[in-house]
Amino acid sequence: MLRQSGGVSSDSIRRNSIPSQKRKGKKQMFLELNGIKKSFGEGESRVEVLKGIDAQIEKGEFCVLLGPSGSGKSTLLNIIGGIDSADEGYISINGEKTKDMNERQLTLYRRKHLGYIFQMYNLIPNLNIKENIEVGAYLSDSPLDVDELLKALGLYEHRHKLPNQLSGGQQQRTAIGRAVIKNPDILLCDEPTGALDYKTSKEILAIIGDLNKKYGSTVVMVTHNDAIKNMADRVIKLRDGVIRKNYINETKLTAEELDW
Repeated sequence: MLRQSGGVSSDSIRRNSIPSQKRKGKKQMFLELNGIKKSFGEGESRVEVLKGIDAQIEKGEFCVLLGPSGSGKSTLLNIIGGIDSADEGYISINGEKTKDMNERQLTLYRRKHLGYIFQMYNLIPNLNIKENIEVGAYLSDSPLDVDELLKALGLYEHRHKLPNQLSGGQQQRTAIGRAVIKNPDILLCDEPTGALDYKTSKEILAIIGDLNKKYGSTVVMVTHNDAIKNMADRVIKLRDGVIRKNYINETKLTAEELDW
């Protein structure tokens, strides 16, 4: 059983870590990107955003998609998440190809495999913090215990408050809880610290890193912050719609050790 977290530091998160349900063992290939191309517009206004992306991400990896604005990283994340579709190529998760799915199957795919964390929290304003997190639980056949998760995120004492009564960091932790409660295979994070200050950003990164370790969930995080790559297992650098670098980080840092 978890003890209630009295604070929001990364140390308190570790002391109150959620019991592991998915242990990391030998990694296996899990997420495959094959020849992904995507364009927007038509005729002279047509812009190629992704120009043939090939990559493989192993189960349980923490992968950072790094690149400047306009590099195609958020578009790629949306395609992985089934929010957008590729013009060519396909995504495969554990052998399931999204291009072969109809709308109903794609909805089930998102429910079964994916949790989303965005830069904007997208909380429901008239639901309290616990209820916002429970929204994610309703989409899962095997959700986590909401009270234990609230305690691990340092939110238990705030569970009956509305989103506008919390700080930005607390709202982002609520959004993380909503994504994690469904016990997803993959956490997709689109600039999750983009609207936060330096200290709170590092706290949020520590939480995501801890959840990756404890649950073995694959994390795919989009960022333009070069420092965040240092806590990832795999770094994929994009520029102008193509992969410039794809490498394993042999000297990982903790979120606390990051500096920018």
